[in-house]
Amino acid sequence: MTVSTQGLQIRTGSRFASQLVELLSSMRFAISLLTVICIASVIGTVVKQHEPLNNYVNQFGPFWSDVFGSARLFTVYSAWWFLLILAFLVVSTSLCIARNTPKILVDFKAFKENIREQSLKAFPHRAEGALPETPESAANRIGQTLLGSGWKVKLQSREGAGGTGWMVAAKAGSANKIGYLAAHSAIVLVCLGGLLDGDLVVRAQMWFNGKTPFTGGGLIADVAPQHRLSPSNPTFRGNLLVTEGTTAGTAILAQSDGVLLQDLPFSVELKKFIVEYYDTGMPRLFASDIVIHDHETGEKKATRVEVNHPASHRGINIYQSSFDDGGSRVNLQAVPINGPAKAFEVSGVIGGTSALSNGDQKLTLEYTGLRVINVENFANQGGEASGTDVRKVDLRSSIESRLGSGHKPGAEKTLRNVGPSFSYKLRDAAGQAVEYNNYMLPMEIDGSRMFLFGMRETPSEPFRYLRIPADDQDSIDGFVRLRAALLDPALRELAVRRYAVSAVEAGRTELSDALQASAGRAIDLFAGAEATEAPVGDPPIKGGLQAVSAFLESNVPEAERERASDVLVRILNGTLFELLQVSRERAGLQPLERSDATQQFMTHAVMSLSDAFYYPAPMTFQLKDFEHVQASVFQVARAPGQSIVYLGCVLLILGVFVMLYVRERRVWVWLAPAGAGHSQATMALSSNRKTMEADQEFEVLKSQLLKVPS
Repeated sequence: MTVSTQGLQIRTGSRFASQLVELLSSMRFAISLLTVICIASVIGTVVKQHEPLNNYVNQFGPFWSDVFGSARLFTVYSAWWFLLILAFLVVSTSLCIARNTPKILVDFKAFKENIREQSLKAFPHRAEGALPETPESAANRIGQTLLGSGWKVKLQSREGAGGTGWMVAAKAGSANKIGYLAAHSAIVLVCLGGLLDGDLVVRAQMWFNGKTPFTGGGLIADVAPQHRLSPSNPTFRGNLLVTEGTTAGTAILAQSDGVLLQDLPFSVELKKFIVEYYDTGMPRLFASDIVIHDHETGEKKATRVEVNHPASHRGINIYQSSFDDGGSRVNLQAVPINGPAKAFEVSGVIGGTSALSNGDQKLTLEYTGLRVINVENFANQGGEASGTDVRKVDLRSSIESRLGSGHKPGAEKTLRNVGPSFSYKLRDAAGQAVEYNNYMLPMEIDGSRMFLFGMRETPSEPFRYLRIPADDQDSIDGFVRLRAALLDPALRELAVRRYAVSAVEAGRTELSDALQASAGRAIDLFAGAEATEAPVGDPPIKGGLQAVSAFLESNVPEAERERASDVLVRILNGTLFELLQVSRERAGLQPLERSDATQQFMTHAVMSLSDAFYYPAPMTFQLKDFEHVQASVFQVARAPGQSIVYLGCVLLILGVFVMLYVRERRVWVWLAPAGAGHSQATMALSSNRKTMEADQEFEVLKSQLLKVPS
């Protein structure tokens, strides 16, 4: 049997119908459909599916996100065109099987013993020889030999001009054709299973039963019936979120323009959620102890659901999908960072919001997440020279490099749990939001204890962290007091006078006045009290080391800039140290002694104060306390096509194995009379694949059947 790319030819009065059937049943059409499905699968793998629309707008822009959304590229596997292609592939492959199965069955039974002698001489594997036997005796011997080797044999006698000749026809490996049918049937079964377990049935209910996606909010129990699917729905796959100590019985089926609610014939009560972690911080095990409450019988069934170990009830499988926050309560302390703001406390629940206002500016605080375990890599934290000492680095490069990640990757790993972190969003009145991620506890970085406050404008960006050093009490209060003092002109002036007195010998009034003027100019520039023009095309300079650097570039010749920078930064550091002492006095604390620890705190504090000018919010929120509540996310699925897909996979494995490892071979030996007691033999072998094994087998058969040395 030869493989043809042509389709099924039918006799009909309509030329269009015959051409359509030929196209649908042709191999070229099936291959084209498989190619499109492969491309769609690549798109579905590369592009994250079922993400919020805002994520796609941020990633692709408004125009292309609208174009891709119209093409359903964000929900490829449930798109109407993908389901239509699967349906056409089922039809095409089924017609292809129907077209070739009769030929395969006929070929499976046929020995093709009517082949002519001249045809045998055209085969690549052929041989001739004279045998000292009559044709009938030789045919019986050759037939028995082939039967003993596992071949199926058929003998045929023919009358000719020279007498009665005999044809020996044998075949082996006919199961190769079964592999063809099994592989093609597997494609049909897998596609059928995919259609049954996909969104086709759900979409049919939307098309014909008036079901529409729900786009509003509120309680699940209040959602109207047109947005809900019956518990008898034959196939679905959705998510069920259950908080510890609560019960849920309605799954969520995500749609491109909303959600559908799937009522279950039972409810799931989450007794306890269990999660264990590797040293890397990745979850090693998460499982849920649940109780299934049957709505019809009232039965209560306690079981555990783990990853790869689902529970099943009434034909619905319950899989452990993931876990989430179940509404943890957090208590936050607002920390002034940038601009005038007062400290205050606020409480909320993860997933909720709080309204904030300072009179003119109105913000919405959205509580988005709580992680109680964060494992970071602290290898080589002190192996390199610190770049935080402003006396040793270029001012501009320090500004550009400081707002970086608190996590430093390296070849070696020293993993440590750094404690809880809290994420939130601040959304302005226009609806624009910035996402923040703050750690509750300080962590050891570059030999110092640092609080990390992260931010990013879009979800596709990594977090950038503002590092704030912990004071002598391992608290952020020392930095907050220093920052408040920096914004107070009177305290800045007092710090300048104190610095001049401590740095200049008594009686040197002119030198003291000059130092006060330089120190006053330096700290005013740093505090943003003195305007500084930015280079053309650069963003405005608000203060910090960038303002000092811009001042030097504008007023000091390049040849003297390095020396002037060193002097000005020393003056600034000394003034800020006096400002720190002033802030402690106002708080009723003892002055800090000059030590390496104090110098290290000041070095990091100067950098943090400089970076704080570019923090996008007037305050940040520090996690003070929390009550952790966990929730389990289950995937609930009724999948009637699952068994069909499993059968298709078995057939596919069987079919591919048979087609690859079972070779179909046929042997013909024509025995013609050649005088009294002799015959002339013509032998040929055919194989569906040209291999070295076929060459070797032919040599062995030639030796056994024709007595010809190999």
